[in-house]
Amino acid sequence: MLRVGLTGGIGAGKSTVATRLAEHGAVLIDADALAREVVEPGTPGLAALAEAFGPEILTAEGTLDRPALAARAFADETSRQRLNGILHPLIGARTAELMAAAPPDAIVVHDVPLLVEGRLGAAYHLVLVVDAPVETRIRRLVEIRGMSEDDARARIAAQASEEQRRAAADVWLDNGGTPDLVLAEVDRLWADRLVPFEANIRLRRPRPPKSPVVVRYDPAWPVQAERALARIRMAAGERAVRADHIGSTSVPGLPAKDLLDLQLTVSTVEDADALAAALSDAGFPRAEGEWFDDPQGGAEPWVKRFHFGADPGRQVNLHVRTLQTPAWRLALLFPAWLRASPAERNAYAAVKRKLAEAHANDGNGAGYATEKQGWVNAAFERAEAWAAETGWTV
Repeated sequence: MLRVGLTGGIGAGKSTVATRLAEHGAVLIDADALAREVVEPGTPGLAALAEAFGPEILTAEGTLDRPALAARAFADETSRQRLNGILHPLIGARTAELMAAAPPDAIVVHDVPLLVEGRLGAAYHLVLVVDAPVETRIRRLVEIRGMSEDDARARIAAQASEEQRRAAADVWLDNGGTPDLVLAEVDRLWADRLVPFEANIRLRRPRPPKSPVVVRYDPAWPVQAERALARIRMAAGERAVRADHIGSTSVPGLPAKDLLDLQLTVSTVEDADALAAALSDAGFPRAEGEWFDDPQGGAEPWVKRFHFGADPGRQVNLHVRTLQTPAWRLALLFPAWLRASPAERNAYAAVKRKLAEAHANDGNGAGYATEKQGWVNAAFERAEAWAAETGWTV
């Protein structure tokens, strides 16, 4: 299934987006609703809270007196941790039950208010952040929820900043205007990205080939790469030696195809094969066939595994290389050398532009990659000389 994390600051109108996604057929799991469900009368959760914080947190009818609980649970850090120790496992278990009950082809939207604060983004294939201008959010909280302006501002200030949310967001939904505007954006997102993303993962469907197009460097590339790498690290677990952003998009100022090259380094080919299913399920299906790197000065090709990103909105190549060949180190050396050598970076940019123009009508990138490899192989020798001169190491 496709796991989508949905979040946004208080007053941003996250429920508007959640409702629309559910109308399209998403399986909606609301973290706030589950937090209330696990402490309903007669539940083990409510009994555990009463035991931990005293019977005074219950009303005469036996329901949870939330203000009374807050007065005790947030009195100090120890009490807050005791509260979280009770609630979080219960909410997590119930969330897992609902996830498991969803159909294999489901698009599951998990509405989590504190997703950014909890650094939970890697657990989802995609993170959607709903936002609106601060003054708009304050007006909504005052007019719709009846908060005082001071309380509304304090609540907003206590949550993640816009900068933090943007760093976590694969999709940024501006809900500062009229509802029809954000709903139209959600409709496009569902049809153009979420539905094909789910199918790409389930069917292990590769992206269609296309001619190379080299564009200007985008400062957002490293941030996008780090979000993808977090998901890769989580899927790889202890088998991961390291995971890195490599290739042209990791070199500031270097024009490149709008495609992130990432590298997962593992110890052996057996480890790479053992991770195939986990990486595929995490949104990086394994490509069919045999894959190799050019051996530099050797006869035997360097074996690797190759995975592609299933997200139609963010193209990714994932190279799974092992410590058994030098390819993983070269993949780190090359961009490090380019970052330190502006003249070489500019020369490489000229080669890329020229070859992209020459292969603009190919319909795929094979010819472009083959011709470019000659320049890259020669550049590896210059990069190695630079490494020896400067003492560069991984």
